[in-house]
Amino acid sequence: MLVLTRHRLPLTAFPDPAAALAAAREVLAALADRPGYLRGWVGRAVDDGDVLLLAHEWADTGSYRRALSAYEVKLHWPFLQTAVDEPTAFEVLSVRTPEDSSDRPSDLAADAGEVGLGSAAAAEVPRGAFG
Repeated sequence: MLVLTRHRLPLTAFPDPAAALAAAREVLAALADRPGYLRGWVGRAVDDGDVLLLAHEWADTGSYRRALSAYEVKLHWPFLQTAVDEPTAFEVLSVRTPEDSSDRPSDLAADAGEVGLGSAAAAEVPRGAFG
């Protein structure tokens, strides 16, 4: 799983670009200590120096979601909440390196296109809906 978040400077909580960069590095360090973390990067947009990118790769979706709920990661919420509101988590479907190329099966559930967050949770669930 690949996670990409963009952060536009100046950030409300970090008006100084050096402080924002330091905060991004601290977030990456906190994530790196969590199980399932594979690698990560902090970058700056080449065409727009006011945009930072926090990118990290995870063994699976569950590892990433558990990492976000870890106390050590939540301590960095002031930086994390500055992410641009857009999709951030992506499943990797194909890999190509100079040494290797491969396609990967999807990790999504068979009904992922039909069932969204909160679909199974409702004030009332009709009888028989789950067998």
